[in-house]
Amino acid sequence: MDSMSDFRRVADDVRNWGRWGDDDELGTLNFITPEKIAQAAAAVKHGRVFPLGVDFGSSGPQGAFQYRQNPTHVMTIDGGDANTLLEYGPSWLRNPAAVQLSGYSTAGPMRFNDDMIIMPLQAATQWDALSHVYYEDKLYNGFPADSVTSLGAYYLGIDKVAGLGITSRGVLLDIVTLRGVPTFCELGEPITPAELDEAARRQGVTIEPGDIVLIRTGWWARFLETGDGQEPGAGLDWTCASWMADHQVAAVAADNLMVENPASGVDGAILPMHMLCLRDMGLMLGEYWNLTELAADCAADGRYEFQLVAPPLSVTGAVGSPVNPIAIK
Repeated sequence: MDSMSDFRRVADDVRNWGRWGDDDELGTLNFITPEKIAQAAAAVKHGRVFPLGVDFGSSGPQGAFQYRQNPTHVMTIDGGDANTLLEYGPSWLRNPAAVQLSGYSTAGPMRFNDDMIIMPLQAATQWDALSHVYYEDKLYNGFPADSVTSLGAYYLGIDKVAGLGITSRGVLLDIVTLRGVPTFCELGEPITPAELDEAARRQGVTIEPGDIVLIRTGWWARFLETGDGQEPGAGLDWTCASWMADHQVAAVAADNLMVENPASGVDGAILPMHMLCLRDMGLMLGEYWNLTELAADCAADGRYEFQLVAPPLSVTGAVGSPVNPIAIK
């Protein structure tokens, strides 16, 4: 178990505050240059598309945390509403919306259905915004933590990066295959920087500045087997933050619930990698990405690089966003 002194030494080493200016709200996404985007497009050789998002529904992985639940999907207009209004007419209705809907139904043959969803913005496949995690009253680049209020994040909201589109060269590091485990990397041995290097070496791929690195731990495949969203699995050791900094990675995502290892590795701190990446480095984290099919294709053709397109929703002031990432090979 490392100490908080070790943590603070790493934090000082990886911190990017002021690197791209005192008002920067993009963090390591600054590594994604126009040249990098062009390189990513050139990685497409066959036109194979792999959606990496999971289902947003009542059977999702949430529930382990009382403050974050699975999505609730509600129909606001359906065929039953239309039939009822046609049968009984609008004369007895006082609700302006129902009167308007009745007018649509009586004007001709067109009918429609509408729905809505109620959910935490980080209920399934998602990006953590840089305003998601902080410590000692500071967000990334020194912005004050109390700038995030009940109205949302004034600085570093997900809307500040949504305009970029977030597309770059993606690289998959398959730790399931590296370790030779049947389904997933069980809790007990966190994924180390040395393993990331070894996975890249065996796969014949090089991590370059501006890449978005995807880590396959097999956790999502395990969840589909058991439906147990509370079962922990191995994630990145907190020292992998230094690895990300050394390689100038633009962002990192994984197929598990928190990217990093559930067991901290730092005495007196929980989620130390979240603190280092989001608050100190300005590096966004993606969670609950489905990497199984992509990993199988990469193993089949020996190519672990691809164009990755993963724009968040531009929700004003949000500290996270759903995403349906697409890998194109």
